[in-house]
Amino acid sequence: MNPKIRLICFINAHKILALPVILGMMYWFHNWSTEAFVYLGLHGTYAMLWLVKSAIYPDKSFEQRHVPFWFGTLSGFVPLGTYYIVPYMLLSRHVSLRPWVFGFVICCYTVGIFLHFVGDAQKYYTLRFRSGLIEDGLFARTRNPNYLGETLTYLSFATLSWHWLSFLTIGGWFCFYLSNMRRKDRSLARYPNFAAYRARTGMLLPSIAGGFRHPSLARQSSELS
Repeated sequence: MNPKIRLICFINAHKILALPVILGMMYWFHNWSTEAFVYLGLHGTYAMLWLVKSAIYPDKSFEQRHVPFWFGTLSGFVPLGTYYIVPYMLLSRHVSLRPWVFGFVICCYTVGIFLHFVGDAQKYYTLRFRSGLIEDGLFARTRNPNYLGETLTYLSFATLSWHWLSFLTIGGWFCFYLSNMRRKDRSLARYPNFAAYRARTGMLLPSIAGGFRHPSLARQSSELS
């Protein structure tokens, strides 16, 4: 008998280990610098917020998918371990950063966290009450505000490590995000109004082609005219 486990369990296990793994690296490399503690605070906070999100408004694609233990380990837990390349490159090299880098990192991280978790919350609670396209809120100008937020969050981590291998690692994961975004577009194409929605939004970066008016206001305007 080969019992199956929810895929989210493997992802959450990785998040739970984030703080102890980073602390372990700090101890191993004797790195108690400002850079190390800033990274610990940012990545650790992100991991804890993910666990809270998973409990309050989980991603159905992770929650409802059950996989064998070996598959979840090899396809979920192990690949996520590549994210630890980033703190390794920071802590093992005892990186010293200029003040402006801290400013950029904190700004990038804050915007990323907002887009990621607010975007996921909007999607979760909207789809609880109705199905179909989500065309307002954070989704009014970008079709993937949550992926944009996650990209910015990990970009802030890579910048803090200040090494090309960290950016290469995040770039590899971005290719995975891009594949998911394209698959999502193909799925949403079944809705009649998707072509218009796609024309006025960006896949990742917000589009300004359609102006800044709320979609519902634009529809009201067209009805009045």
